[in-house]
Formats: sequence, C-alpha cells, structure tokens
Amino acid sequence: MEVRTILWPTDLSKNSIKAAKNVDSLAETYKAKVVLLYVGVDLKSHFGAYGEPSAEHLQHFQKWETEQARKKLESVCAKELKACPTIEVRLVQGDAATEIIKAIKKEKADMVVITTHGRGAEHVDQVSAEFGSVAKKVIANSPVPVHLVNPLKK
Repeated sequence: MEVRTILWPTDLSKNSIKAAKNVDSLAETYKAKVVLLYVGVDLKSHFGAYGEPSAEHLQHFQKWETEQARKKLESVCAKELKACPTIEVRLVQGDAATEIIKAIKKEKADMVVITTHGRGAEHVDQVSAEFGSVAKKVIANSPVPVHLVNPLKK
C-alpha cells in the first residue's frame, strides 16, 4: 500500500491526542505528509432553544475558537510529532464526520488515523466496547483505510 498523505482528524481532546504517536510512526514509516484536521462546532445548530445570536457574535466566537484550535494544534505538532515539517493544518466547521469524509477526498488522503473515542468519552472510567459516533461514521463512509486508535485501553 502506498501512503503519501495521512489525514489525522482531532477534536483536541486528551483522547484524540493519544493518536499522535501512531500518526508520527506511520508518517515516518511511509514518508507521508500529515494533514491535521480540526472540525469546529457548527454553532448555528446549538442555539435554537435560546434564540438566534447575531451574525457578528457567531463570527466573533468562531474566530476565537479557530485561533485557540490553531494554537493547540501547533503545540501538539511541536510536542508530539517528529514529522512536523510535513504537516499541514486545516480548520473547518461543521459536522465532524461529514467534514472528515470531505477532507479525505479534498486532501487526497491515502489513510485516516482516528481515535475510537474523542471528546464525548473524556469522562469515561471504563473501557467501552462501542466506538464513538464520529469514528463509526468515518469507518462506514471512508473510501480509504482507517487506522483506529483506542485511547481508553490501558
């Protein structure tokens, strides 16, 4: 299998960052470029019951979230990945699984590295046999191999 581009979607949770070692190892093995993808929350879907925020407020918060995500992604890159010179960072907003599938195609990824549990399992005390909902959707719809990392295994 030829792997030139690895897509690493992360929600920047402790769980998802645990995939860094796998991403680093695979990138080094295949001499592959890594596309680090952060999908921000689509805020429009969260405000229905509380009224609609102004476009200005939404834009301000999304800009703030993007800046915070970029800083954390750069920190992860510097601390966790030796393959940093071959990393490209992408920040988008929307439904995580949908945006990951779009990014696979857009970036011409040959492989996806994703954790089985991200932000939704941050406070899980025991190992769950069930994958997270985003991981399930990516596995079901990915046109390329998906390398799963279970961050809950001890």
